[in-house]
Amino acid sequence: MKNITIVKVGGAVVEDEARLEVLLHDFAALEGPKLLVHGGGRRATKVAEALGVESRMVNGRRITGKDMLEVVTMVYGGLINKNIVARLQARGINAVGLTGADMDVIRSDRRPVVDGVDFGFVGDVRRVDADRLKMLIDAGVTPVMAPLTHDGRGSMLNTNADTIASSVATALVGHYDVTLVYCFEKKGVLSNPNDDDSVIERITRSDYEKYVADGTISGGMMPKIENALNAVDAGVRQVVITSATAIGSGNGTVISK
Repeated sequence: MKNITIVKVGGAVVEDEARLEVLLHDFAALEGPKLLVHGGGRRATKVAEALGVESRMVNGRRITGKDMLEVVTMVYGGLINKNIVARLQARGINAVGLTGADMDVIRSDRRPVVDGVDFGFVGDVRRVDADRLKMLIDAGVTPVMAPLTHDGRGSMLNTNADTIASSVATALVGHYDVTLVYCFEKKGVLSNPNDDDSVIERITRSDYEKYVADGTISGGMMPKIENALNAVDAGVRQVVITSATAIGSGNGTVISK
């Protein structure tokens, strides 16, 4: 079974020209099939402000009304996605930009009202068409996926990029030996948040439970690692959390069984 590397890069890196340049260089140099998933929330907020569209967040999650859906569709599916595709093409990578609506590769359900909060046009992934992605990948094409899906009834949906990356990774398990890489501002998961060199080399589920109990891992890192552990449980060989400037170095925190 062929290896495939799926790299997820967040909006903070997309906005940092120097780090994005290093990441795209290293991504292009990865051997074998690969797939890139990008975020872009910071750019969407800037564009929304310029257009007079209010950005509303609840617990760090964007409320996506009709006007904001138009903004994120333009920014994620257009501005960010196509710029990344163009820069990969310049590096000899035959990349194609996709949302979940393209080739119907990812369908989602619109998120229901939760605790009285209506998130609007936000999607929770229902299914990934791994066969169609495999068709592209086996043809030598590198998919670049924006954090947008669709409901199959004509509506685009804003969808969390971490979720898209893990959903695509688990869907491709039947076709490839999958490594999922989450790019992060730090060098990996830190045992001491004040020491950037205190990288925890490996985390299993039992390690994670211990680190949460003693407070080593908390806050926003918890859902990332839980997501990674769920992907490993679903058959992904390993998940690596590392710096955006170190995706090909073997450094970072490895999440495994």
